[in-house]
Amino acid sequence: MTGPELGIDLQRLPAPLPVWHGCVAQDGWLAVARRVAGAGGRLVAVWGVERGAEAAACAAYALPQGLAWIELPLDGGAAVPDLADVFPCANRMQRAMTDLSGIRVEAARDARPWLDHGLWPAGMRPLRQGTPTSAVAPDTLPADYPFVRVEGDGVHEIAVGPVHAGIIEPGHFRFSVVGEKVLRLEEHLSYTHKGIERRFTELAPAEGYRLAGRVSGDSTVAYAWAYCMALESACGIAPPPRAAWLRALLLERERVANHLGDLGALGNDAGLAFGLAQFSRLREDWQRLSGDVFGHRLLMDLVVPGGVAIDVVPVTLDSLRQQCDAIERELRALRAIYDEHAGLQDRFLGTGQVTPQLAARLGLTGLAGRASGRASDLRSNHPWPPYDSLAVRMATQHAGDVAARVAVRFDEALESLRLIRALCTGVPEGETRATLPLPGTRAIGAGWVEGWRGEVLVALELTADGRILRCHCHDPSWQNWPVLEHAIIGNIVPDFPLINKSFNLSYSGHDL
Repeated sequence: MTGPELGIDLQRLPAPLPVWHGCVAQDGWLAVARRVAGAGGRLVAVWGVERGAEAAACAAYALPQGLAWIELPLDGGAAVPDLADVFPCANRMQRAMTDLSGIRVEAARDARPWLDHGLWPAGMRPLRQGTPTSAVAPDTLPADYPFVRVEGDGVHEIAVGPVHAGIIEPGHFRFSVVGEKVLRLEEHLSYTHKGIERRFTELAPAEGYRLAGRVSGDSTVAYAWAYCMALESACGIAPPPRAAWLRALLLERERVANHLGDLGALGNDAGLAFGLAQFSRLREDWQRLSGDVFGHRLLMDLVVPGGVAIDVVPVTLDSLRQQCDAIERELRALRAIYDEHAGLQDRFLGTGQVTPQLAARLGLTGLAGRASGRASDLRSNHPWPPYDSLAVRMATQHAGDVAARVAVRFDEALESLRLIRALCTGVPEGETRATLPLPGTRAIGAGWVEGWRGEVLVALELTADGRILRCHCHDPSWQNWPVLEHAIIGNIVPDFPLINKSFNLSYSGHDL
């Protein structure tokens, strides 16, 4: 990309996917956003970075040509223009940027704190250099969050969370309802801020992959690969071909595991306990083999800088292929049961609908976006090795309801089984890990990977002396949590667990 589409100069980064980087002046920040929107592009992430006495706001945009990483240098505490009028999903990202880095958003329509629940010391910005780690006094209580109130005859509120039954992570959902019909839902998340982005700056670059793999445990392969891709991009090296194929094998196994778990949970939420039992059995078999072959049921710490930490022998590849055959037979049989079960389809069809028009306006992405006609999957749109030789078939639907999101999961799981068989058959011989010398100069790199939930982005900046200055990890849940608020409107309160599970968004990946 030379930049004419955006009207600025862009430099291609040495990454396996097409990624460009460029800077704009104050008046170019909104202009670029409008050009991206006009070209049919999407906002992927917004974050801030501090470099000594200077700071910069950053935005990543997905375009048909690739990813554009745009920076706005800031002097003297200048504010950045609000992107939310162009891309509504920017709102919470900008609020998080202000909470973490102190970068103000000019004339923001929503300036409420997002990560700061009133427990941080006044003026504390965790990502500002020199900010001490401060403990909260034991008797400190969170500040009241100013939810938007809905008033009218018969309107009442239902507060759910932030503490939930079972093992679900904390999140507060405030429903405004009449009877059982939902008029409005507003979420408040970030109850377990972990300080991950601050912690990255305290680690050696070669060790950061372990932390990245713990951003969201159900996407450990996607995050570790995105981090390693960013580091390898900054260092100007590529992993050996065999390592790339093994990374893809791990990523597809992670995708199948999550789809199997979700399909069972969705059946259970609609009253079909049989579905939960069968899919739980299949997922357990799947993860047991992962544990036996790769040493970890969730495939953690296997993608490492320069390659992978494991290798596989031909007999192991045979066992992985055979399991794909067995799982596919059962998956197809269970899909027929789901499709023909009248009670299940009554709960699925038309529930939690997000039209293609609304999905495009709000920036819905990933699996949920593909169920609403948003044809975006990096494995197909921007295939990097080895996906460039696998011809990934993208799964899409247009109805945008629970049934569509279930159908996408079935289609993607079946396609991943095909890909795993192809990966096991075609994996090349050779080394599984390359050496990774640090560049010795300031360097940036980006990793962009299609995880099971959607696109995962890692933007990395190294200092000249080999430290991590900034590592921003972005989960697709940032885009999709606000859309969930719209998906429930007009539905009844008892359908919220089903609609919520059909998205299955990440709390942990959202609250770093």
